[in-house]
Amino acid sequence: MKFGIAFANVGPFGQAEHAAFLGQRCDEVGVESLWTVEHVVVPQGYKAQYPYSKDGRMPGGEDSPIPDPIVWLSFMAGVTERVRLGTGILILPQRHPVYVAKAFASLDQLSGGRAALGVGIGWMKDEFEVLGIPFEERAPRTEESCQALRSLWSPGATGFDGKFYNWGPVESNPKPVQQPGVPIIVGGHVQGAARRAARVGDGFWPNVSPAELPGLLDVMADECGKTGRNPGEIEITCGLGKPSLDFVKQMEDLGVSRLMMPPPGFDHDGLRAGLEKIGNELIAKV
Repeated sequence: MKFGIAFANVGPFGQAEHAAFLGQRCDEVGVESLWTVEHVVVPQGYKAQYPYSKDGRMPGGEDSPIPDPIVWLSFMAGVTERVRLGTGILILPQRHPVYVAKAFASLDQLSGGRAALGVGIGWMKDEFEVLGIPFEERAPRTEESCQALRSLWSPGATGFDGKFYNWGPVESNPKPVQQPGVPIIVGGHVQGAARRAARVGDGFWPNVSPAELPGLLDVMADECGKTGRNPGEIEITCGLGKPSLDFVKQMEDLGVSRLMMPPPGFDHDGLRAGLEKIGNELIAKV
């Protein structure tokens, strides 16, 4: 089992000193990965319902700083040595795949092959309206973008012919260190995300309870059967709170290979103690 820290770029970790401290302590204790969140803007009084809270509001206020995830991960590439650097998630339909391909290939080069691209379709319709991107198109745009990214990361000059994106042969360099490209992890808690992971994902990150997980994995496996994929090739990430060894074993039995946790502290002393506890009580024992 691998262990990752989610929500890694929010709160005090948007500041260079605290971000570097987090990353370096993760390196020391063997945390496998750091994962960012994103919102390019948060419209005041947004009407959309955040799907992971009872009141429909996302954590933090509307004015809470959320650094750009790719910029933040690039900074972290320079202050860490081993920890993987991922978006958890990037709202892919809000970004043109040509720019995403360039940014993640660059991050993969600068980090020595440690980049991971977690993607989702987004939930905040108000934000899409600011960007002028049709909210109703976000799912097919996401799948087409994943296909476009892999085309741009492939060797030589390539073109792309899709419904939303089209271009003739272009050179997009550098290429990622990881081949055939940066791993794409599809996030989501509904059946559509499970099917999307089967079609275009290297991994699937369903943020659901252990009771809900088998049903989504069955949906993913069924879609894999339709597309000729082996569902065992899709890495499963999940996470709810701070796991115990029993919880780790339960999730392993369900096919999960990475568990996510929030930062175990926000000041240096609390973070150091929390990460050392994770290292001693979990990472060292699995």
